[in-house]
Amino acid sequence: MDELTSVFIQEGREQLQAMETGLLELEQQPDKQDNINGIFRAAHTIKGASGVIECHFIEGFMHKVENVLDRLRNGEIALSGELTGLLLRSCDHLGSLMDVLEAGAPEPAPEVKATGDALQAELAVYTSGPAPETGKVVEAESEVLSSGGGVVNTDSWHISVRFGPHMLRGGMDPLSFLRFLASLGEILAMETIPDAMPAGAEMDPESCYLGFEIRLQTRSSKADIERVFDFCRDDCELRILPPNSKLAEYVKLIKELPEDDMRLGEMLVRCGALTQGELDGGLNSQQTGAQATPAEGEEAHKPQLGEILIDQKVIHKEVVEAAVNKQTQVSEKKAVEARLIRVHADKLDQLIDLVGELVIAGASANLLAQRSGQTELFESTSVLSRLVENIRDSALQLRMVQIGETFNRFNRVVRDVSKELGKEIDLIISGAETELDKSVVEKIGDPLMHLVRNSMDHGIELGSVREARGKPRRGTVELNAYHDSGSIVIEIVDDGNGLPRDKILAKAIEKGLVQPTQTLTDQEIVNLIWEPGFSTADQVTNLSGRGVGMDVVRRNIQSLRGSCDVSSIEGAGSTFTIRLPLTLAIIDGFLVGVGKSAYVIPLDMVIECIELNEHEADRHFLNLRGEVLPFVRLREMFEIEEEQPARENIVVVQYAGQKAGIVVDQLLGEFQTVIKPLSSIFRHLRGIGGSTILGTGEVALILDVQTLVQRNARSEEREMSLNAALPRSTAQN
Repeated sequence: MDELTSVFIQEGREQLQAMETGLLELEQQPDKQDNINGIFRAAHTIKGASGVIECHFIEGFMHKVENVLDRLRNGEIALSGELTGLLLRSCDHLGSLMDVLEAGAPEPAPEVKATGDALQAELAVYTSGPAPETGKVVEAESEVLSSGGGVVNTDSWHISVRFGPHMLRGGMDPLSFLRFLASLGEILAMETIPDAMPAGAEMDPESCYLGFEIRLQTRSSKADIERVFDFCRDDCELRILPPNSKLAEYVKLIKELPEDDMRLGEMLVRCGALTQGELDGGLNSQQTGAQATPAEGEEAHKPQLGEILIDQKVIHKEVVEAAVNKQTQVSEKKAVEARLIRVHADKLDQLIDLVGELVIAGASANLLAQRSGQTELFESTSVLSRLVENIRDSALQLRMVQIGETFNRFNRVVRDVSKELGKEIDLIISGAETELDKSVVEKIGDPLMHLVRNSMDHGIELGSVREARGKPRRGTVELNAYHDSGSIVIEIVDDGNGLPRDKILAKAIEKGLVQPTQTLTDQEIVNLIWEPGFSTADQVTNLSGRGVGMDVVRRNIQSLRGSCDVSSIEGAGSTFTIRLPLTLAIIDGFLVGVGKSAYVIPLDMVIECIELNEHEADRHFLNLRGEVLPFVRLREMFEIEEEQPARENIVVVQYAGQKAGIVVDQLLGEFQTVIKPLSSIFRHLRGIGGSTILGTGEVALILDVQTLVQRNARSEEREMSLNAALPRSTAQN
């Protein structure tokens, strides 16, 4: 694939995403003209670019789509759910055509071509035959009716014409132009201007000295009015000023113009505020003014076109200012885009790998400087370490992207699935500006897709059922994202039926996952949905019921060093909470030692460090300023048999709002940690999230704080349950 085609595919997919997002927004806000223009611009860009690379099967299809969008933005056809659905299906087909181009095939496969032919036949219905009445025409008619059925006399075109002296000699009758002007509408007022009339002795009976000031009520455009005077345009002075109602319309049209590099005159002609003849006259005046020699001591000043047009009284100042502002906005946006540069993701990955090696080498140099005892060398390596840390942060920032682009894809999913299920569902997105590593974003899409579809299928009830339960007829699915303790949290919340605990427990007993006599807490029952092959669906549908999915979702999230939890209130809704690391490459760590082994705790999760008192050494919890803090001993957990030191320390960590302590021998300080994944043979190892290389070349294990905190929480629950059961047992004895 050549470079030009590769760039087209990349940018074309961005424009395609913009089209789809715009269409979904248009369905909610059908009167938003800016959005319609944005959709048309995206389609027009794809069509034009496909012609440049000579991809005719995309160009031909997009030509049909563009025709429909052009009629839609001009108000010639009305927006409907059927049209929106057709345009969205056209977007899907365009994506398939881009796949064909990316694969290097000369033509689409027969089935793809058949789909395109069917879509073009449907699109042709909207581009053939008479145009239906539009909302704009109805609105204009209603304005006339509201004024008593007649015209609004105060809102009319003002035409100022001064016929040249040679009009009569050329066989032209000025009155004939005025009579033809009346055929465009109603002449509300006409005043004869004799200011060019000479004294009687100097008057030439074959010369014309009259001018006219006319107020005309018409729905014709400025160009139509100017066309009346085409035959005498060179022998008269003509100025046409629009009615006041037209000014706002011109300003609006200017704002809705495509963001192209248009000159001021082109913009004014495009919106209808200026005719081509008036523009040519203004340009001639500008050229004449530029050629004039400035007076001595004055700087040469080229007159601005807008100033000339205003001075000639062919256009209002407000319209010119709107066009200038539009020009400024376009130029500023182009300047911002010019500062952007596209970099292949593989190059960024290579950069991150090199930065990781640089971090390890810097740590080694810093260690050797400390051992050498040379102050100057130590200071030099400290400066180097600080620079390496800045380089690391800048390199990681290059791969950070907003999660909003991933969230926005679900607007289409919610629309299609809700129609398929016959439900009314709204999607609410918050925290779209939250950033995380691009590699994490790419891998989280599928788990999110499954959870959102699951919420719509199992969670949200039918509209009639919701009304019977006193809920709004339209259900909601929320996607929330925010940062918390060095992680990103993504929540999928629905206000549906919640998880049916009795049904889940019965299904689990039926499948042999739990024993009938086993006692489970509500949360343990809810967590059964993560078991492989578990499903409570009564029948298999296109969305669910096959028992494949939730276990895969959790496994995929855990492969990203994340976690997925669920909470539910039956009858009120469910919340799925995903926690993910911000990056999979390099983190700030806190280095600790147990015996001869070294471990790394993610620094964002560390709250404080305290000393473990001797009288608390025989327990697994302590009183931390009135709060019970369970802790885990790494020495016991990893069965380190070396001699226990006289002094131990506790590193207090927090995850998902829960605190826990990790007992270690030594606190070795902050450490830039390059995450190295463990081999697949260690995938079942609990409490370890990866490894890293120290400055000495030794390997240190990265602790999985999530697992340790949850382990402590479960131990605490078991102890509380045991303590609660002891009095009952004593009473029975």
